[in-house]
Amino acid sequence: MQLIPRHDPYLVVRSTGGLTVAALRGELDLVLVRHLRPELDALVRESDDLTVDIRRLTFCDATGLGLLAHCAGRMHRRGARWRLVCDQPWILRLIRLTELSDLLRPEHGTPYPPQPDALGPVVPLPAEPGVTRPVS
Repeated sequence: MQLIPRHDPYLVVRSTGGLTVAALRGELDLVLVRHLRPELDALVRESDDLTVDIRRLTFCDATGLGLLAHCAGRMHRRGARWRLVCDQPWILRLIRLTELSDLLRPEHGTPYPPQPDALGPVVPLPAEPGVTRPVS
């Protein structure tokens, strides 16, 4: 995979052939959505196989979920392959509570093919206060 040169601390894109991996970092809220939407829209238009890795998000609100749902919906309508890589229980819970699981199809694991990570290691987040077991 080849790193696309850019200077964005919130998005790193790797692409080879038809496979594109977009790794997001930071707080996916209204401000970051406005910043990232043009780039993600371009990736959705141009990719036949798009993986969005959100394991490094530290926050995600309804606007962020809306952007992910928008991208996934466009990929599905085009018949292109969509993957969302997420291992954070709090985001997975939001996806489940908003009934976006069928659209977003979150997966655990690493984007394929695994590559050295330009964003640095994944730092596990502390558990939600007061939550002692996963909510199903």
